[in-house]
Amino acid sequence: MKSLFINTSSFFMSIAILENGIVLYKKEEEFLVDMASKIIPEIELSFENVPFGLTDIDKIFVVNGPGSFTGIRVGVTVAKIIGWAMKKDIIPLSSLELLATTPIASENIISAIDARRGSVFAGVYDKDLNIIMPDQYISLNELNKLVNIYKMSRQNVQKILKSI
Repeated sequence: MKSLFINTSSFFMSIAILENGIVLYKKEEEFLVDMASKIIPEIELSFENVPFGLTDIDKIFVVNGPGSFTGIRVGVTVAKIIGWAMKKDIIPLSSLELLATTPIASENIISAIDARRGSVFAGVYDKDLNIIMPDQYISLNELNKLVNIYKMSRQNVQKILKSI
């Protein structure tokens, strides 16, 4: 299976092309402005580095947030246009679930993105990425209370919360 991966949910644009789960090409670049005008040329350029074309892909994976509202709109719109034009499946991915794929020695994983004003966008997953707490906007105080419910090690939680 050949796939195109698009993530524009932050100031970084990530494009990857995979075949049978193996990354053949990956590009990550920071765009503080004007990502919308750069994404299509970057996708075209990425297919110059693999032995097949855009029309050969089977699925399009796109990150649909949480994250930068404008960035998400750019990535999702491009994915929908390509998917519609080529009649390909579009698979939405949570940016929090992607963060949870980072290896960590814990039964449960808290994935969080700063939402400012003492709040975060957070999701809780088990080690197999099954959803324990669905992605949501939540205050840090409420998230700390939930930590006890999910029986997480305080030490692991503090490491994660300090990194956001």
